[in-house]
Amino acid sequence: MNYHGALAAGCMLIAFMLTDSAVASAAPCDQRAALDQAYCDADGDLVADLPTDPSKLRNPDTLVWAFAPIEDPAVYARLFRPFTKHLATCLDRQIVYYPVQSVSAEIAAMRSGRLHFAGFSTGPTVEAVNMAGAVPFAAKGQNGQVRGYHLVAIVRADSPYEHLADLKGKRVAHVAVASNSGNLAPRALFPAEGLVPDTDYRPIMSGAHDKSVMGVLSGDYDMAAVASDVLQRLVERGAIDKAAIRVIYQSPLFPTAAFTHAHDLDPVLADKLKACFFSFRFPPEMTAAFNGDEQFLPVRYDETWRAVRAVTDAVGTLPD
Repeated sequence: MNYHGALAAGCMLIAFMLTDSAVASAAPCDQRAALDQAYCDADGDLVADLPTDPSKLRNPDTLVWAFAPIEDPAVYARLFRPFTKHLATCLDRQIVYYPVQSVSAEIAAMRSGRLHFAGFSTGPTVEAVNMAGAVPFAAKGQNGQVRGYHLVAIVRADSPYEHLADLKGKRVAHVAVASNSGNLAPRALFPAEGLVPDTDYRPIMSGAHDKSVMGVLSGDYDMAAVASDVLQRLVERGAIDKAAIRVIYQSPLFPTAAFTHAHDLDPVLADKLKACFFSFRFPPEMTAAFNGDEQFLPVRYDETWRAVRAVTDAVGTLPD
């Protein structure tokens, strides 16, 4: 089956797959940390344990996956096509890439069982772990090092703004409620720089990092909080002129997207999926699109996402 046929089959499959498998009646649990009531964390690694009932383990012939809707989903459907084909060969089963349209849709699809594995951007990884039973196991990187990024605050190069405190009362773009660099980190880090979200300005949710960047360039926003790696990709693709913007703030380093599997995948399948991830080497187009990243590297959520959880803890739960 070709890619387009597989995509169509995947869309049909998703429409008929069982929903809310993650929220079925759960066994008693003495420890779940920040996890939803549907999951348990008896081993204390901050991610959902395998179901205690072996009949609830999943090992389907067709696996459906998605990548974070950071930019145009169609771009990533094409970009990940060689990887999707690699997984189909490596796992000897049909792999369907499903282009989700929003972070909330991706998390809901993982929670309901419609996604078997997925890439989540930095902030939504925390919500995906806690609310959807996602288990992070890989991240992009190069030379054995996991890729990181910064929250950057950008303004037009010809604007008068030099410091975050200059943006009081101005039009400031955030991305989405669950976004780390696009919402949570600004709320946790901007106040120390003299700019308090919801007090000094009312965040305008653009819906995507690239939309925030383009909004600054078009004059819709005076400033935007975005991820540095997304900004760099836009520059490298020629979508924007680097000279047209200025960075007036840069945060400490955060990890990039986490690649996760559903907590209830059969452990034999999950282990083989990981091995297939780690054996894949990015083709030139993927390496160019992902800032020189060459491969997937193993990560632990409790360690790699510690700084992100600190930001989330500082901000607390935000209304959607």
